[in-house]
Amino acid sequence: MSDNAVLRLRTQRLARSTRPFLARGNRVIRCQGCLLPEVDCLCSQIVPQSARSRFCLVMFDTEPMKPSNTGRLIADILPDTQAFGWSRTEPDPLLLAAVRNPDYQPLVVFPAAYADPGREVLTTPPASGKPPLFIMLDGTWTEARKMFRKSPWLDALPVMSLDVSTPSRYTLREAHGAGQHCTAEVAAALLAQAGDRLAAEALSHHFDQFRAAYLAGKPHHAGQV
Repeated sequence: MSDNAVLRLRTQRLARSTRPFLARGNRVIRCQGCLLPEVDCLCSQIVPQSARSRFCLVMFDTEPMKPSNTGRLIADILPDTQAFGWSRTEPDPLLLAAVRNPDYQPLVVFPAAYADPGREVLTTPPASGKPPLFIMLDGTWTEARKMFRKSPWLDALPVMSLDVSTPSRYTLREAHGAGQHCTAEVAAALLAQAGDRLAAEALSHHFDQFRAAYLAGKPHHAGQV
């Protein structure tokens, strides 16, 4: 069974729950590492990579507990990935320390259209200087927008606005709008643009495997992936 920052956050979140968390497909017996049906477990096929880039996942409430979450895939491939639950008023001190780490350049990954006038916006990762720390706001689109608007401790950081031209392959949840991509797809594109090609390819491959196995575990998708 795999272990990473998202799974540890999931364990912490489950421990705080006052009632069982019932995600879609909750009757399926799942591997507690990859959260896929046990018959489709991918844990033995995960091949971690090294990369200059780093990722920090800020996850909305129950997001770590959802089997369809793809932020977990980033942490599978890049073991240095950090993951924290989001709080508007009481951010985790370790999260604050992570985004203030002087060894990295923190970048909030979000569309430029939502940045206030005057805020620094990048459209490609910095090619030189400190390694980037990509801060990913992981949740539904509505939740991600809330985190972006209501996290004053991120307001001073540059926004990394990425244009992903290829259509999304993520069909595990309904997209809010055309052109939107899941967390793992955006992360793979960021890695590729930042020069971490092998890590980008490994994450894309892991995402494709995960997507196929997840859909294969749904009765109405079996044999159609």
